[in-house]
Amino acid sequence: MAQGQGLGNSPYSALGIGELYPDGNIANLGMGNIGVSNASPFHLNLQNPALLGTRPPYTVFEVGLVGQSKALSQTISNATQTQRDFGGNLGYLALGFPANSRWSMSLSLRPYTYVDYNTRQYRPIPGTIYEAEYNYSGRGGLNKASYASGFRLGKSVYLGAEASFLFGNITNSSDSRVLINDSNAGIQDTRVSRLNRVNYSDIVWRLGAAWRPKLSKEWGLNFGVTYDPSTQVKARETDIYQQTSLAGATISAADTLRSNTDGQATLPQQLRFGISLERINRLLIGVDVGLQKWAQYRTVTGQPGNLVNGLSIATGLEYTPKPTSTRYRDLITYRAGFQYNQLPFRVDGTQINDVNASIGLSLPVGAYYVNRATLSIIGGQRGALTGTQIREQYVRIGIGFSLTDRWFRKSVID
Repeated sequence: MAQGQGLGNSPYSALGIGELYPDGNIANLGMGNIGVSNASPFHLNLQNPALLGTRPPYTVFEVGLVGQSKALSQTISNATQTQRDFGGNLGYLALGFPANSRWSMSLSLRPYTYVDYNTRQYRPIPGTIYEAEYNYSGRGGLNKASYASGFRLGKSVYLGAEASFLFGNITNSSDSRVLINDSNAGIQDTRVSRLNRVNYSDIVWRLGAAWRPKLSKEWGLNFGVTYDPSTQVKARETDIYQQTSLAGATISAADTLRSNTDGQATLPQQLRFGISLERINRLLIGVDVGLQKWAQYRTVTGQPGNLVNGLSIATGLEYTPKPTSTRYRDLITYRAGFQYNQLPFRVDGTQINDVNASIGLSLPVGAYYVNRATLSIIGGQRGALTGTQIREQYVRIGIGFSLTDRWFRKSVID
């Protein structure tokens, strides 16, 4: 069974650069994490930089927090073993502000991936009466500090780009030993350990476009697309082998295979499409589709990462009863969504799926009700109790705050 701490506690995070965080804000999470074509005047869009161009001339600051409760189960020797875990993390910090009536920008800091796992396995050694013990663990993750800019061209066409500084480190360690430890024969087990640490730092890009024609005075149709090109990310790797006793005493000097050796990891291209039908500021129904070429991923040494291409399909809706009303309950926004993901992980020849559903709401707060407190709840499952797969059943809770104000106003002299 897997054991670990932190957000996710996932043995699948041992693969590639770890588990990907959702890139939408808390409002998006409540509606299936759709956001390629849809935008809101009260929330920043962190998924399609082009939609920054749809924003009103106000400055908005957002913060999001994410917590997750998870049950991990696996069938071992015809019995199901289960453990539970809880973790939480900062989801994002983001600031958006206008440059002029057609151009808005944003700055954000958010986690990109995380690695958190700890597993132990026992295997018999062929031709002997002994078995070997193997331990694997990993910690770390990558973060993104981003600048995004979105422009409106004409009445309904929008273009945007996001440049992100990707940084962080991932440490994977493993050790093995043959279980002998016969004190009568004077034999003590020897542990062979490996420590691998990779530090990443480089610029990655996202391009976005949107077309948002009006069908009538109240209705609009939105189309969006984003493209993350394949990128060679600079990295430095340290890789060390060593033999120790069970008590930790050094048996042999560390064998350093690499010490801060420069290299490049290949992150794959990703393409996303979105379409949504909107009754302006009142009702929105949308669908997003994403394609991720994770088979293109290469490690810092240029080796394949044993990943496969991913697919995501999401649908969601958002409803505000009466946005022009003065009654508080008419201004509450409700959301619901569904998401199906083919993850880039394969176990026993089977690609792992993730299926989840979500609900959420936003409460107006503050003067003139222009600020929002948002709650989203997502429940889902990945993997299944077949073969050596690990099933993860989770409930994820997101809490977000969006604060809106008008900056850069010209002084008026009476």
